[in-house]
Amino acid sequence: MVQQQKREPTGLLIIWADVEEPYRTEYRRWHNCEHIPERVLIPGFYAARRYQGIGQAPGFLMQYETYDSKVLSSEPYLQAKNNPTPWTKATIAHFRNNGRNICSRVAASGKNPVLDAPYLFLVRFNPPPGEGKEVITWYRESHLPKICAIPGVYRGRLFEVDEEISNIATAEQKISGSGPGRHQLFALYEIASVDLEAIKNWRGIYEGAGRGAGKKLKDLKEEFYWLDFAMYAPET
Repeated sequence: MVQQQKREPTGLLIIWADVEEPYRTEYRRWHNCEHIPERVLIPGFYAARRYQGIGQAPGFLMQYETYDSKVLSSEPYLQAKNNPTPWTKATIAHFRNNGRNICSRVAASGKNPVLDAPYLFLVRFNPPPGEGKEVITWYRESHLPKICAIPGVYRGRLFEVDEEISNIATAEQKISGSGPGRHQLFALYEIASVDLEAIKNWRGIYEGAGRGAGKKLKDLKEEFYWLDFAMYAPET
């Protein structure tokens, strides 16, 4: 009998937010004990992770992986989004400077670490007008393989925003004020340390790779996070 290969998750919901300081402990308790378990039980969810920001990054980054972005417009997901629990309503009202995007994976390189990587390097950016396909091809064929060959960089992935799904309004978003961010592309690098030479000298590596498409990128925003919590959907 031929063994079926597991599907690769290619959808991503990414949310960034500051949380009012007095409410942070309660926020984490809600996220660990109610919200993440609720979400990963929705059909099509693969995993949920929460990161804490380092330096000038937002206080928290919430990341939900799904088997494709359409899961995030499905009836079960929207049912949950439009019927938030009392605890959810109370908690997300404390979000500040927040935003969210729903994305699809368009490029990947490296290997998924055996354990979740302790740090994440996130780069948000926009391609030049009309050059999105060129930038994605450069990432896929040149940039990601080069970066992921460096020791301490486990995996790199590039996600493109699904604007139609990102703009679906729900009851939760009305409370939290979360709306789509201004960036079209998100590059996520799972790394062993924030002190990697590759990351310290990121700009030189980035601009020197491939055909130089990296030099054209607009509105670059680079952020470091450390992994705070992770939970996977039960296997079916």
